[in-house]
Amino acid sequence: MQLFYNPNITEFTETFSFDKEESKHIIKVLRKKDTDILFVTNGLGFLFKTEITLASDSKCTVRILSFEKATASKFHLHLAVAPTKMNDRYEWFLEKATEIGIHEITPIICDHSERKVINNERFDKILLAAMKQSNELFLPKLNKAITLKEFFNLKIEGVKLIAHCEETDKKTLKSVLKPNTDITLIIGPEGDFSEKEIALAIENNFIPVSLGNTRLRTETAAIVACHSVIFVNEEQ
Repeated sequence: MQLFYNPNITEFTETFSFDKEESKHIIKVLRKKDTDILFVTNGLGFLFKTEITLASDSKCTVRILSFEKATASKFHLHLAVAPTKMNDRYEWFLEKATEIGIHEITPIICDHSERKVINNERFDKILLAAMKQSNELFLPKLNKAITLKEFFNLKIEGVKLIAHCEETDKKTLKSVLKPNTDITLIIGPEGDFSEKEIALAIENNFIPVSLGNTRLRTETAAIVACHSVIFVNEEQ
């Protein structure tokens, strides 16, 4: 199934038109024509079956034939991950985490961060492309980059975890994960969290965890964590 995206449609929408860029792709590149069927999501769990009523490369219009809504997860996975020095590594994380099923992402700026500015517009496009490619119906929420201190001031529900590389007492990620439980996990930059940041996290009730016996890159650690949480929550 080839999936298209329109954030403005709801279960009450009868017809709508794609923007010029998407219309050109549908008609000129994919060579779709009148009466062809397109499947569309709004990123909120809905899958709409639509029929082209106007095959224009400047304003492709469709009518909704039917729709269904996917069941929302019984848990919420929020990863707060420091931007990597090489931007393409963070983009790889965003793409793969979306394919796996992450719900929310917050870039966090830490003491050892070498990259402190991100392009949210580009990141949003990567999330959207990954959602469509994987036929996922929920678009992950991407928050603006904030400092770690600001992140600790947010109201966070569920289990709160911090993955770091310091040789201190840590639980294994596997031992603290439970099905149908909201998880927030923070992962630092290439230079890891500072000792001060780790202490501050513990003061804010974050549990230190280990993601394995090897030292992982930031983006690899994030993917390992993401897959581990999704795996624990898979229906038996």
